[in-house]
Amino acid sequence: MRSTQQLSITLPNEMADLVRAKVATGEYATESEVIRDGLRTLPARDRAVESWLREQVAPAYDALKADPSRAVSLDNVRARLSAEHEKASSKR
Repeated sequence: MRSTQQLSITLPNEMADLVRAKVATGEYATESEVIRDGLRTLPARDRAVESWLREQVAPAYDALKADPSRAVSLDNVRARLSAEHEKASSKR
């Protein structure tokens, strides 16, 4: 019994060009290897997102729910972002 299956996929031009470039530079031997490697990274990314949600987002949400005074107003967020943008722009 075969341990592989052949699939036909359609990629946007940018992605197809990226796949071909990976093969052209010798980083991968075939286009299939590029796709397989990309697909192998998906479970790791999914685990990282799940971990972030569980370990950082959920506790922050629970803390805010328990003490709404911890919330930052929209105006305060805008002011902080504007100040950071000004600071970054002035460094150029």
